[in-house]
Amino acid sequence: MNHFTLAPVAGVVESLRFAADKSFRSQQIFCQWDWMTCNDQPVTASCGMTILPTRPLDLKEKYDYIVVAGGLLDGTRNPPEWLLDALRSVHAAGVPLIALCSGSFVLGKAGLLDGHRCAVHFSIRDEFVERFPKATALLDKTYVDDGRIITCPGGPAIDLAIHLIRRHCGALRAKKSIEYLLIDESRKASSATNDTDDKNDASVYQNALVHRAIAFMKQHLDANVSLKEVAKFVGTHPRQLHRVFITNTNTPPANYWRKLRLEHARTLLSDTSMNITSIGFECGFSDASHFILWFRKFYGETPHAYRKRRHEVERLLVSA
Repeated sequence: MNHFTLAPVAGVVESLRFAADKSFRSQQIFCQWDWMTCNDQPVTASCGMTILPTRPLDLKEKYDYIVVAGGLLDGTRNPPEWLLDALRSVHAAGVPLIALCSGSFVLGKAGLLDGHRCAVHFSIRDEFVERFPKATALLDKTYVDDGRIITCPGGPAIDLAIHLIRRHCGALRAKKSIEYLLIDESRKASSATNDTDDKNDASVYQNALVHRAIAFMKQHLDANVSLKEVAKFVGTHPRQLHRVFITNTNTPPANYWRKLRLEHARTLLSDTSMNITSIGFECGFSDASHFILWFRKFYGETPHAYRKRRHEVERLLVSA
């Protein structure tokens, strides 16, 4: 968006740049990105720097993420309706959307923030709350990863970038970015995520029943336990469990539990030598074909392809 804030955009792209290459040549090997603008013309950052698009705007292209970079509110309060329609279509297709700085106003205008927790900058918080009362504004987070909606209030946005690099490219790629950006690795990022490595779901969901249900799910990833038993454990009925999950996570409890199982499976594929059938059983799937079916549906590749790709990345890292 015009008059975007340069710092978070630079933080994300520079983190990706260091993670993307085998060494220091800024080649887009492990990560790729494009620069696009609404009218395919150069845009000017709020600091006065001009950015040229690298390709025409086409949100129908296959991207893992679409990033909306905002800044001064005159560029994001009233985005064009065609852009809002395009973002709605992308979101409906399952592509995660990232809002940097006041880019959250664009997603809010598209009606995509209802029920979500959003990291917003203190300087725009009051107007954000007034315009988007169905979203929850957080001031103490460097980013919030709420599934397919990810928000970052501004600043360098390096925490967000490292989070995504670690998720998709692994810890070694993330560590490379941290080292070359001279980031103190012991520094604790203030974030809220839906990942299984997030130990404090209270930072994401406000409903105590949902907290208890998620904790139970994480403790029974390998068990053939019904949602009726989950509801009984947290002291409610299956219908009420379904309602509070939809309200707080925008996801039915069965889908949320499956996501936890698949994320755990991906970790086992990366970090262990267990065979695929054993991993499927370990993650609560009835058989290997059932596991492979859902893994491909969720991640777009088979468990074998994912493991092979990750091992190839690690081999290249070792030899680089």
